[in-house]
Amino acid sequence: MNLVRRIWRECLWHFVTKTLFLLFAAGSRIRVTYYHEIPKHCGFILASNHISHFDPPIITPRFPRRIDWIAMSDLFRGRILNGFFSGLNVIPIERNLPDRGALRIAVKQLKEGRVVGIFPEGGIRDGAASIINGAEMKQGVSLLSALANAPIVPCVILGSDRLYNLRNWLPWRRPEVWIGYGKPIPPPKGAADGDKKESTQKLLSSEIVKLKERLCEDFGLAEADLPHPPKERMKEP
Repeated sequence: MNLVRRIWRECLWHFVTKTLFLLFAAGSRIRVTYYHEIPKHCGFILASNHISHFDPPIITPRFPRRIDWIAMSDLFRGRILNGFFSGLNVIPIERNLPDRGALRIAVKQLKEGRVVGIFPEGGIRDGAASIINGAEMKQGVSLLSALANAPIVPCVILGSDRLYNLRNWLPWRRPEVWIGYGKPIPPPKGAADGDKKESTQKLLSSEIVKLKERLCEDFGLAEADLPHPPKERMKEP
């Protein structure tokens, strides 16, 4: 990477993350809880549930390390958007198709000691379809962990779906958003061992459910605080 591009990416990162931090600090009250220490130097996968389009811009500025998110390639259409998301080190992936190119980039980033963020649900989910309620997740997380020999840090975010309601952006409302980070899960040993990858996948699923339950217990969350479809949130008073 040449010097000009490096400077451009550095300036873009700081401008975007600081702007997002201020924006969501003004529009919500965000509670971040670390139930275990985040790895400081090695590369790892950050695996989170996904309840709204606001999740990445809420999580990223408050995380202690930079995150290279994996996102649908649809976001990269056009020169401006492509330059923007590429500048933020977002990794494009084809929707509903095996994408070996994206996998290779993610493995490379992890081996370089970076953090790769992924939503293993493959899209926005709520209710029984959400991994925080035990629903199945995409299989790529454990494969990526095995290929890069990188641990997986589970993450749960709750409350960000309330921001779909424009009334909640009024300065006196500021809905609460809760984010919890759990204990890193070691990578499965042996990239070709399907049983070990399946075991890692099940462990991640279990840890995410436990993390949601712990957030609910620690903050006294009720059913109304858990994920709801965007259309329902928009209609709330």
